[in-house]
Formats: sequence, structure tokens, C-alpha cells
Amino acid sequence: MSVKALSCVRCEQELHSPDRLKSPDRFQTGPGHVPYCDSCKGGNGSTDGAKRNRSVVRCQNCKLDLCRDCQKRTHSSGNKMKHQLTAYPLPPKPEEVTSVQTLVQPPVLTSNETKAQRSKLLESVCSFLLVDKNEEMQIKNEAEFVKKLNCEPERLLKVVSIFGNTGEGKSHTLNHTFFMGREVFKTSSAQESCTVGVWAAFDPIHKVVVIDTEGLLGNSSKQGQRTRLLLKVLAISDLIIYRTHTGRLHDDLFKFLCDASDAYLKHFTKELKATISRCGLDVPLSTLGPAVVIFHETVHTKLLNSDKPTEPVDRLLLERFRKLGRFPEAFSSVQYRGTQTLSPPTDFCGLQKNLEQLLDNNATRSPRTPVVIFKALQALNERFSGEIADELLAHSCFFPDEYFTCSSLCLSCGSGCKNSMNHLVEGVCHEAKHRCRYSVQFDNRVYTCKACYEGGKEVIVIPKTSASSDSPWMGLAKYAWSGYVIECPNCGVIYRSRQFWYGNQDPVATVVRTEIQHIWPGSDGFLKDNSNAAQRLLDGVNLVAQSVSELGVKPAKAVTSWLTDQIAPAYWKPNSLILSCHKCQAVFQDNDTKHHCRACGEGFCDGCSSKATAVPERGWGLAPVRVCDGCFEQRATHAELLKAELEEEEGGTLARKVGEAVTNTLGAVATAIDIPLGLVKDAARPAYWVPDQDILFCHHCQREFTAKLSKHHCRACGQGVCDDCSPERRPVPSRGWDHPVRVCASCTQGPADL
Repeated sequence: MSVKALSCVRCEQELHSPDRLKSPDRFQTGPGHVPYCDSCKGGNGSTDGAKRNRSVVRCQNCKLDLCRDCQKRTHSSGNKMKHQLTAYPLPPKPEEVTSVQTLVQPPVLTSNETKAQRSKLLESVCSFLLVDKNEEMQIKNEAEFVKKLNCEPERLLKVVSIFGNTGEGKSHTLNHTFFMGREVFKTSSAQESCTVGVWAAFDPIHKVVVIDTEGLLGNSSKQGQRTRLLLKVLAISDLIIYRTHTGRLHDDLFKFLCDASDAYLKHFTKELKATISRCGLDVPLSTLGPAVVIFHETVHTKLLNSDKPTEPVDRLLLERFRKLGRFPEAFSSVQYRGTQTLSPPTDFCGLQKNLEQLLDNNATRSPRTPVVIFKALQALNERFSGEIADELLAHSCFFPDEYFTCSSLCLSCGSGCKNSMNHLVEGVCHEAKHRCRYSVQFDNRVYTCKACYEGGKEVIVIPKTSASSDSPWMGLAKYAWSGYVIECPNCGVIYRSRQFWYGNQDPVATVVRTEIQHIWPGSDGFLKDNSNAAQRLLDGVNLVAQSVSELGVKPAKAVTSWLTDQIAPAYWKPNSLILSCHKCQAVFQDNDTKHHCRACGEGFCDGCSSKATAVPERGWGLAPVRVCDGCFEQRATHAELLKAELEEEEGGTLARKVGEAVTNTLGAVATAIDIPLGLVKDAARPAYWVPDQDILFCHHCQREFTAKLSKHHCRACGQGVCDDCSPERRPVPSRGWDHPVRVCASCTQGPADL
């Protein structure tokens, strides 16, 4: 049977193979062959091809080849003017046709594999769901990924992915381009999208991982997350096909590529660098973007360069990007491949040839193992994941920053964090683009030492109860006398709130600078209530209460005696050793008051220490203080005292000078032993501590607190923990505890300085 049609080399192989059609009547045509006119009847009305005219045009609407005369006869009226005509080259002379035909050789197949061999390789290929619509990886590890691909783990592969609007035929394109028309990726004629999430398959012929993605502009929930998923696929791809089946290239296509390029460079570069360095790949994916092929299929509309065949298509694409004022810098190249489908099926030969050329080029993107591909996608998916607010869906940009940045907002000013998602797991703190404003509720002021700032350093200082060099009770005594202290690690103590009797200036005007910083959800506050004197005092009360619980002494009296010993000068005899008056030997009863002579330091009753005189050599200044009768008689005259050298014991008499202030403070708290302790503990609790009534389980081991399992507060985080989960004692300078205090196990494993 004779087939009266022209065939290309590929059709020659497909349609006229020996198994399909062994003896057809056909002949070879040479380059530049022009067919005969389909409407011409010849000079005598014969249909013999030898007597018919050669065609000069082909009507794409009528599907006819026409000579010059037939064109004028059938396509000159008004109703035929809009038909699309394609011109043929000038017909060759008869002698040229003969010479050309004698030189034409039978076609030589360029592929080493026959169709049967290719089909056999593709028989076992099937696609699998890689990431679902909720951005959850469906493949758990590298071994499962390699098994699903059905390839060798050491095989070096490239990745080809496809993008486009829903219903554009993306899955159909992949099936015919890589899998000889087999339905590896599901296709459907229904209105609903048949591709949800990200699907992958391995092409054993071209040695590539082919990825099919969900279409844009689909009617689906979580549209923001699905759009973000596309960029993750783009970031791991070597080659991208943007499939569009429309008459003209719309601006949305170019905006999508530009937005994807900007988001890739801004959010994915750093993460890909870290991932690829961990995998040991020589060529980093972060610096070499994928190549893009715009596959444009039309029916009635001309292709992009059909009007100007001499002008490169790349220049036309560049002109479209220039009109938008942007350019996709992340991509290694952006190419155009168009095809006009006048009658189905679509011709994918040009696209396939273009893709093969790009895949063979390793100058910009090198192939890599399946393990590297999986780890890169897994790392990106873990970093950029989470819910996206509904109000972001109306954003004018395809990939707004909110899709990839931290969703935390400052509680004070409402500014968003500019760092990438899930950055806290790497120890990176929140940052904002704009300055914050002061909020009384959060008191988000930060003090920095002014002297250090003028010297080129920025050192944060915080008000606290005592200096780090003071002992716990000495610091408490100084706090009661001279107020809170501001201490710089470089300059030492730079401010005390009640250093002078009058005229104390505000620290902001003298020694510190103030900055307003952001308050992020979950933070404890900024200056962190470091005035923990009440809790320090209560800790001491608890200690004394436990130590004197077996004695018959009234708790308030025992606390006062114990405190006196803590802040007493070194030469004073401890209260615990004073059982009787040093002079009259009268034994002290439980309610008797013990007095110390400021000169000798011994303990006396009230009758034997009724005198008062100046004791400057002990650091008490020139004011009269209590002394015993014996020391009073031995004191020098007042004139001699003025000449005496003042040798004050640093910190010794100061503590006793303020003893009355501390005792007065203690008097209000010491009765806590006779009052339900929980009430006083709640009043003395620092602001960052979790209230006792809210602590039901240990924050570390989750054991329930009972009467036998006591609850304690970690001085660093303020959480309630049991005794087993807080065995260590460490200083917590950031909270105002400069000496070792109780710290939970979690905070102990943290940084060196709490």
C-alpha cells in the first residue's frame, strides 16, 4: 500500500519499520523538497504529479499545499484573508531534483538504542509522592529515596522539574518528553488537578530525576504553603521547564521567574551552602542556579520569533524582562522553545532536543548522587516550613518574604523578625528591620556603659542587688544602705542608687546609655527584675528556720542573732558563743538582748554596756557608739581622738552601720516563720519566677509535685524543678545572682555564663 504523505526521519523509523510496514511504495526526498499543489489539476485536468505545479505556500487552516495560481483562485476573497499561510522555498529545477535524489542516502539513526530497548527500560518506571500538600516529606531517608528511584546509589544524576498553571498539561509533557508517552505521571481530563504535592520518577535513558509539581492558580487550601513548596523544588533542580499553553506569553510568567529568582538568592543560598558542604559536593548549588526552558505551545497564535526570524529569541525575552524592570539573575540561562499545534498530537521533539543539550552541559551544574539530592530537599523542607497566615495570600508577589522568614512579631512594636524560619534551633536570635519603641508593660530598655561606649565597646549593664565582689550578706547589707548597684565588667561598680544622702542623679544622665530593644514572644523581659533582695532574705530565713527548728528559741530572735553574725565585723564574738555577759557573767536567757562592745567586740548585757563614746580606730567614725564600761574608762580624751589615725576595716563596720536597716527589713519578713510560708514566698518572688500555684510538675523530669517532693525555682530560667533536677549551684549574673545559687539541669548544660 502506498502512503501518499511526507515523513520526517523520526516518522520513517516509527511508521515504516520492517515489523510494521515491510513493503511500502515510498521514495526519499532531498533537502529543500517542495510538495505538489493539492488543488491544481494540471494543464489537461490530470492528477498526475508530473503535470501538476509545485506549491509555493501551505494554508495552515485548510491543511492544503497551494501553487501560485491556486492560491490566488481560492484565497483571494475576503473570507480567506485571515488564513495563516506558510511560504515554501522556491521550487528546484527538474535537473536539480534528480541530482539531489541520487545523492540522498537512507537515514542513519543517531540513537544506539532501538525503540524496543527503550520501552523495555521504561517498563518498570513509576512515579511516587515525594512531598505532600502539607509540605511533609513522604520519603523518610536516603535509602528509601534510592529504592523508590530504582537506581544505583552511586549514580550521578541531574534533576528536571516542571512548573506552570494548573491544567496546562505539565504531566503530559513529562510523559512524552522523557517516557515515550507512558503515563508515568497521572493525567486526567477532569477539572480537578490530578497532581497534588510533588511527585518524582527516574528516567533511566537520560539518567535524570524528573519532578512533577502542582499547578499554580489552582483552587486549593493552603495555597501559600503549596507555592512555597515549588521554590524548594526549584532550588534542587538543574533544569526547569515552565509549561504554558496559551496564545501569548503573559506577564505572570515573567513575574513568577523574577520572584523565584529573588527568593532563591535571598533565602536559599545560605542553607544550600551549608547542606552541600556537609554532603561534600564540589560544585555548590547555591551559587549556580538552574537553567530555565519556557515551553510555549500555541494553536492560532504565532510563536515568539515568527515575525522576526532573524532576531534571537533570547533578546526578545530580555526585552520582556526589561519592561518589567527586573531580571532573573539566579538562573544560569533562560531559553524559549515554542511549538504550534495545528492538529494533535503536540510535537515535543524540539523540547526534547533542547533538554538533551542542556543536560549534557556540565559547565554550570554538575550531576550528583541521589543522597545529595534528597538531603538538599530535606534540609530546605525542614528550614522553610510552617503555617502561612491567610492575609499573605493576597500578596502581589509570588514568593513574599513572609513565606520564608520567621513569623514572630515584637510584642512592643509589632515588627516582624527578618531571620529565616526555624533559626532559633541554630542559636540565632530574633532580629528586626526597624527600631523598637518603649513599652511600659515590658520595660524594654537596655543599659550600656557610657565609658565603654566612648571607648569603642558596647557593654550591656543591668541594675542588681549587689556587686559581684560582695559576699551574699555583705551585698544585702550594702543594698539596704545604698540601694541597687550597676556594675560594668570592665569598669566595675559605676553607680549606686543611694550613694549620697541627697543629690543622687539618674544613671541615664551620668553613667549609662539607654537603648530600646525588641521583645519577642517567649522572652523573659529585658532588664529582668534583678532586685531580688527580698528573695535573698527569704532564702536566709528558710535556712535559719531549718537550723533552729529543733531549738526552743523564738524564730524572730534566732533570725536576728544569726543575721548579726553574718554582717558583724571580724573582731566581734559570734552570738552563738555568747552565753553570758563578759563582765558580770550573767547567763543570757532566750529573750535577753546581747550587746557587742564596739571597742573590744565582746558580748555584754545592757547594764554592762550602757556607755557610748567614739571608736574611730575600729572604723566607727567620731560618732558615739556603744562600748562596755571597761573600755569606756580606758578611752582617751576627745581631743586625742581627733588626732588618731582612722583605720577603717573595709566592709566590716559598714555592714554593722546598716545593721539596723537590715534588721528593720528582717523584722517584717522574719515573722514569715510564724505565717504560712507560701504567702511570703509569693510576695518575695522575682518577676521572672513561675508562681508556686502554677507549678504542678517538674519542668525537667515532669514528675508531679507532692508533699514529699518539694518544688524549687531555678535562678536562671525561673521554672519549678525538683531537687534531683537542680543538683548544681552556679552564679547567674544576668539575673543578679553573682554567687552560686540553685540552677536546673537544663540551664547547667547551657553557655558558660548564665
